[in-house]
Amino acid sequence: MNDTANDRHAQAARLLSTHPDYRVQRRLGPITHFHAASPAASSRIGVAIDVETTGLDRETDRIIELAIQRFRFDERGRIIQVGVPRVWREDPGIPIDPKITSLTGLTDADVAEQQIDEPVAIDILSSADIIVAHNAAFDRPFVDRRLPAIAGKPWACSMAELDWLGLGFEGRALAHLVSQCGWFYEGHRAENDILALLYLLSHGLPDGETILPKLIACSEQQTYRVNAIDAPFDSKDRLKSRGYRWDATMRFWWKSIVELDRDAERAWLMSDVYGGYGEPAFLPITACERHR
Repeated sequence: MNDTANDRHAQAARLLSTHPDYRVQRRLGPITHFHAASPAASSRIGVAIDVETTGLDRETDRIIELAIQRFRFDERGRIIQVGVPRVWREDPGIPIDPKITSLTGLTDADVAEQQIDEPVAIDILSSADIIVAHNAAFDRPFVDRRLPAIAGKPWACSMAELDWLGLGFEGRALAHLVSQCGWFYEGHRAENDILALLYLLSHGLPDGETILPKLIACSEQQTYRVNAIDAPFDSKDRLKSRGYRWDATMRFWWKSIVELDRDAERAWLMSDVYGGYGEPAFLPITACERHR
C-alpha cells in the first residue's frame, strides 16, 4: 500500500473518530518504545511473557510455544525501550489436541523436533526486575517447571492484580481490554499476545499515569494466602460465597487477600466459620511466590 493510500486511510480514521457514532480501532504493530527516555532517569527491566500449551494441566501438559519480550521502564512506569521479541516452539512429545490447534493454529508439524533455546530464555528472564503475564496463574507454573533456573523471579499478573472496573474498563480478557484502548490484533498466539500486553501496559489513563505503574504498585504489595485449615464441613457454602476455593490436594478452602483485609478476614473466619474451635493460617506472599 503506497503512502498516499495510507494518508487517505489515516485521514478517514481521524474523521470517523470525531463522530460519536463511530469508534476507530488500529492494528497493533511492532514498536521500539512508547515514551522518550530522560537522560538522567533511572530505569528497570521487565519481561512480557506468554505461553501456548498442550492443555490446562500444569502437571501433565507441556509448553508448545514460548514468547518473551524485554522492555525497559522509568521510575514513573513509562516504557522507554522495547526489545526484540523472542519466540520458540517446542515439540511436546505428544500429539497436539485438535482443540488446541483450533485455538492456537499450531499443529504437530509446526513444533516437530523444535526446542526452546533454554540458555537464551534464562538469560533474558534472569535480567528482569519483574516478569509480566496476562494470566500469570496459568503461565508461571508452566514456565517455572520448564525453566526452573528462574523459578524465584517476581511476577505480576495484569489480568488478576488490577481493578479493571475501577480503571474504567469492562472485563479482563486481554483482547477486550486492548480493544477498549482502540487497538486490535490476532490473539491466541504467544508473540501477538505479548505485543498486545505491552500496548496495554503503556495505555495512558485519565490521571496521567499509564497502566504499568499501577500494576507494579499492586505487585509490590504483600498479600496473604488464607488457608481455612480444618474448617467445619457445614461452613463450605459460606466460604465459597466469600470467594474461597477448594484445594483438592491439601483438602482445605483458601483465598488470597491484601494486607488491609487481614484483620477483617480473620475476625469473620473466627466468628462465622470456626466459632472458637480452630483457626486459619495466614501465609505472607510476595511477587516472588505469587501465581505459582
